[in-house]
Amino acid sequence: MAALSGTLDKYQAAMVLSAVGDSLGYKNGDWEFCKSGSRIHKEVRRIGGIESIHVTLPYWPASDDTVLHIATAKALVAQKRDTNKEVLYSKLAEQYKVSMQDMGERAVGPTTESACHLLDPWRPGGYKLPFNHKGGGAGAAMRSMCIGLRYPKPEQLDDLIEVSIESGRMTHHHPTGYLGSLASALFTSYAIQRKHIHAWGYGLMQTLPRAQEYIKSRNEYVRDNMREWNYFKTAWARYLNLRRIEDGISGARFPQEYGVETRDDFYHSLSFNGWAGSSGHDAPMIAYDAILRCGPDWRQLCNTAIFHGGDSDTTGAIAGCWYGALYGFDSVPSNNYKDVEFNRILMDLGKSLQTLSKL
Repeated sequence: MAALSGTLDKYQAAMVLSAVGDSLGYKNGDWEFCKSGSRIHKEVRRIGGIESIHVTLPYWPASDDTVLHIATAKALVAQKRDTNKEVLYSKLAEQYKVSMQDMGERAVGPTTESACHLLDPWRPGGYKLPFNHKGGGAGAAMRSMCIGLRYPKPEQLDDLIEVSIESGRMTHHHPTGYLGSLASALFTSYAIQRKHIHAWGYGLMQTLPRAQEYIKSRNEYVRDNMREWNYFKTAWARYLNLRRIEDGISGARFPQEYGVETRDDFYHSLSFNGWAGSSGHDAPMIAYDAILRCGPDWRQLCNTAIFHGGDSDTTGAIAGCWYGALYGFDSVPSNNYKDVEFNRILMDLGKSLQTLSKL
């Protein structure tokens, strides 16, 4: 079994740096919706680089990504011992619904907002929503990383699959949406396991058949889910083949020239509709590409995973969490994270999740 690196520092860093990645990518709405990485990098240089950015209110608020990630973590922590998943799912739905009260100026996605309006957590089964043919967005992937912190052990894989899928399809009941939730949670668990980064994608592909069997076992909109299943799987298979890491052993291959504009073009090519990182398949994919490329270099991770012309707060939230789970706060300037919005809440949730992971 893989060794675990679930130290308190890494759990807290995972939660906090996810919010940092979100806040940096969001930049009060200026960068999340900017499709020019070159323009963003120019502004970063004008500010003085990542080392000069003091991530704090009012200039660097968190977006809906962090509020919803906190909601997921709060439900997991409230459940304490994992005794009844139906209770957990109701708590997740309740937290998502309550979180909508703090979405002013945070650019919550319309799919998430409309789904949370329909959730009825106080009714048995009220967390279940119908299949959504337009539910392939990244709104589930951006909030599920902490599920991997709660279920980090290889023997907890079935729990991770179930919880990430059920939490995901509360708002994004479409394979492209909720499998993004699975990928974000799974890769977080791999970071805690110290699983080699080059093997993460291979692990995801090996996990997808188990996820498919779970969906079939629940007997809910199975035909709709199976009809749309292959898009996520095919997109990831194509990406892993491109990076030559489909065997889970080989090192990733990147172009010799992989600058800002080249990355923007590549991220765009991965997307479903031209907005890189806005779907369940490509949000974790872009974050993974950055983690593969940058290793423990926080500055380069920001340049690659966050400062790009796409859904940069989502890819930043995911990559920031994985960086924290892998490396803690190492190499991260303290002004990037010490005053980020919700810092104290995130630190406390990281501590509680680390305690739960040992039960």
